[in-house]
Amino acid sequence: METTSRAVAQAPAAEGGQQVPSARRTVDGYLRAPFPWYGLDEAFTGPRWLMQVGTTADGAVEHGSIGHGDEPTVRNEHAAGGDRESKEKFAVVVTVAAHPSRRSADGTGLLEATSVSSAAWLAGVGLLSFTWPGQMDHSLRDDWLEQQTETAWALADDLDGADWSTLSLPVDGVPTVFHYRESEFGWVLAGSTTAGVHVGAYGRGMSAYGLGFAVVKDIAAYA
Repeated sequence: METTSRAVAQAPAAEGGQQVPSARRTVDGYLRAPFPWYGLDEAFTGPRWLMQVGTTADGAVEHGSIGHGDEPTVRNEHAAGGDRESKEKFAVVVTVAAHPSRRSADGTGLLEATSVSSAAWLAGVGLLSFTWPGQMDHSLRDDWLEQQTETAWALADDLDGADWSTLSLPVDGVPTVFHYRESEFGWVLAGSTTAGVHVGAYGRGMSAYGLGFAVVKDIAAYA
């Protein structure tokens, strides 16, 4: 995607286990989006919180994320006693506007098309942004994150490969096929909707198999 290529999709939380102050994030960017936002359906009754939107160079909103459950932290497993996964249970839903390849607003270039792979990559990098392997010194995390981001890009570009399986989950009540994979850091999935958007998701501590997705009826309620 033009807005996110080779860049971390979600700003990572502060090191040392501090939470990102999602509650203070503005809803304005979400309200500017010309497409519907998706989150977990009404079966999920826990906390919901805004994360970030991604925009093109001319300010058009292209994608964004909504969190569910515990706000994840970046924390060294050794420093946290190795029990981070048992404490944090979260799922983040990424909505990506579905676009073909098209000219930029100023007519000077082409914007890359968005696809299910775009949602898979944004979800994969989002999960990485809250990951810090316990055996790694914090000074090496940036190099590790860059390498893993490249790996996430390659995986998202090969959704029919052996690293992915398929999973049927409801979207607005309709069974929908998602590409799904697990790793030591959590799970990632991605699929498309009939509402003109692609949906990705990632999480830890919450099983992906029981999730359902639905259009957010009132994004302003998250403000």
